[in-house]
Amino acid sequence: MGGMSDDKFWEKPLQALTRQEWEALCDGCGKCCLHKVEDEDSGEIIGTNIACRLLDRHSCRCSNYRGRRAFVPDCVRLTAGTVGALRWLPSTCAYRLRSEGKDLPEWHYLISGDRETVHEAGISVRGWTVAEDQAGDYEHHLIDREL
Repeated sequence: MGGMSDDKFWEKPLQALTRQEWEALCDGCGKCCLHKVEDEDSGEIIGTNIACRLLDRHSCRCSNYRGRRAFVPDCVRLTAGTVGALRWLPSTCAYRLRSEGKDLPEWHYLISGDRETVHEAGISVRGWTVAEDQAGDYEHHLIDREL
């Protein structure tokens, strides 16, 4: 993995990961880059199929990761300390899985060796999102599947 210190670094606790290892843990699903709404009455977080303006909807990666906060000020920065508290992270998220002490699934590129397996397994947002500048009212884009 090009300069990473450990062959299976993803098995280490999140707090023990280097910055490079942390960034490499992302599975590239793009689900965290979808807009979410909170139900005013229940507090439930509901996902939408509306992609952040910086999400490359084909690769499911941020098109301006380093500068994203300048364009999307409320973009959440995941850290080992915050992952467990973010209840909207998808159950398939590598950061969430590892924070819960679970193994990475076989479709994760660190296991499969191929960044396309997340898409082939139907885990990513590829093919079913809409750009935020074309979405219109969020109410028309709520999804009933778990993110």
